Amino acid sequence: RSEGQRLGNPFPRSFQAIRRNLPETRRRRRGIGVRYETNHGQVPVRLQEGPRLFDGGMTVSLRRVAAVSVTPEHTLSKQTQAEIELVEGLGVAGDSHMGETVQHRSRVAKTPLLPNLRQVHLIHEELIDELRARGFAVFPGALGENITTRGVALLDLPAGTRMRIGASAVIELTGLRNPCNQLNTFQAGLMDAVIDRDDAGNLVRKAGVMGVVAAGGRVGPGDDIRIDLPAAPCRPLEPV
Repeated sequence: RSEGQRLGNPFPRSFQAIRRNLPETRRRRRGIGVRYETNHGQVPVRLQEGPRLFDGGMTVSLRRVAAVSVTPEHTLSKQTQAEIELVEGLGVAGDSHMGETVQHRSRVAKTPLLPNLRQVHLIHEELIDELRARGFAVFPGALGENITTRGVALLDLPAGTRMRIGASAVIELTGLRNPCNQLNTFQAGLMDAVIDRDDAGNLVRKAGVMGVVAAGGRVGPGDDIRIDLPAAPCRPLEPV
């Protein structure tokens, strides 16, 4: 037993165990942690506070990187890595979508000189948990993301949010990933599984967010994630 457990600390060292010990009232569909609402102008933005738990002499962040992935080929899924390097203004070193101008093949064919607003793709690991529970054989990197996060309500962050990851990397969010039929090549029905409707009937795209690299650095599993919100008024993320 750990020292924290001997002293009666209810939070063992395992992140999985920490999540199991969180009260059910603090769980949310898109992330884990206390979230609150604020109005910037006319746009409601739901945010996550990124709680920390004390565990036997160490402070554990619940807002962190779960996995990182990259591939030089234009394939749907990416290979997980021990770490990746973000390059300012370009994207993820060695990744097929790295570049100042658009790299996605459908965009290159139509508008090759447009700026690349999709240098980095992030998905919340809670979505992977949800899809697995529904019978989909997904895993970090399977849906094409470079960074898999845990404890961050990615879909609720406004455009222009800066995510500070690890020692120096900064990603500025530009928009939502728009699910396409390519997801069904991984497993039938997957595209529909990452599309939802909110209480008002509006379309909810759950396949992650896109961003550009505002500052370079190395990123790996376990790195803390810190959120800097843009100045008001904020606008919600839209497909890019």
